Amino acid sequence: MADDEVPAEVVAQITAMLAEMQCEMDPSDIEAEDDGGYELDDVFCVDGQYDMKLDADLQITERRKE
Repeated sequence: MADDEVPAEVVAQITAMLAEMQCEMDPSDIEAEDDGGYELDDVFCVDGQYDMKLDADLQITERRKE
């Protein structure tokens, strides 16, 4: 597994979390960050498109509308 590859179980957790928020995204747009968190590009929600950052516990630390 490459250093920047996101484990399948983390992708599943993020996808489930986004579904609860009425959002979705392409799992290939989930990037692992050096601090243990994740960057989500092109998240499509009912109220628009966002880029998000998650910490290592998958809590949203930044949500920026595009």
